[in-house]
Amino acid sequence: MNIFVNNPELLAVAYGLASAAVWGAGDFSGGLATKRGNVYVVVTLSQLVGLVCLLALALLLEGALPPARDLLFGALAGLAGVVGILALYSGLARGRMGVVAPTTAVLSASIPVIVGILTEGIPPVLVLVGFGLAVTAVWLLSGGGKADGIRRDELGLALLAGLGFSLFFVFIDQLSTGAIFWPLTAARVASVPLLLLFILGRRTWQGSITTTPLPRNLLPIIALSGILDSGGNYFFALATQSGRLDIAAVLASLYPASTVLLARLILKETLGPRQWLGVGVALVALVLIAL
Repeated sequence: MNIFVNNPELLAVAYGLASAAVWGAGDFSGGLATKRGNVYVVVTLSQLVGLVCLLALALLLEGALPPARDLLFGALAGLAGVVGILALYSGLARGRMGVVAPTTAVLSASIPVIVGILTEGIPPVLVLVGFGLAVTAVWLLSGGGKADGIRRDELGLALLAGLGFSLFFVFIDQLSTGAIFWPLTAARVASVPLLLLFILGRRTWQGSITTTPLPRNLLPIIALSGILDSGGNYFFALATQSGRLDIAAVLASLYPASTVLLARLILKETLGPRQWLGVGVALVALVLIAL
């Protein structure tokens, strides 16, 4: 433990990797649920579960409310995050997953790097090389852009999703040290109504969202997805409070590795050559960032 106390940046690396692992597991759980249930219903229920968990932890562990500034940045993070989720799912539904997913992932990692350099200075050269390799790994793990070119609608939604996720990273970085559960609760309080409004709008525009009831045996998986997503947010907040935003954001953006590996272990899905390459590149990037 002393090695982490004496080296806060190494602690940030550990928390960043933890957020990636937990977020990836949450995406895997949510992906399983959406195979049999409506994606927007699954996302809404998982967000509600996360809200309940975060509120309970805030009451138990933090007690009094933090300054209004922390609640405001938490709410802004929640709004940015749900915009990212909605844009990503819309892009995946309308466009090619092999283009939209990696483009979103790369953008969500790249923008916090720029913000981190502007606000905290340029990190060592090896760390910058690690950033570049990590962003490359995210692209490879997310599909590698197998389709040729990118259409305007795909680019627009990917840009919006990447901007939403990157702003989530930046806003969480603004939280005061020790203020975690209440701001994350505020994020959910802000995001759930916006998500519900979006779903009601789709119901109005396109009719019923789903024609089949949600199978009850999916509820534990959805609940697990919500808990893991909240856990990922918690570890990311710890990462930003322990070290640099750019390190935390780049490592957290490696979450597709966790999703891909769980799919390989549990669903026996075959990893493509690009994904295996992405795993290798991610490991090299991790070594360079942690130096």
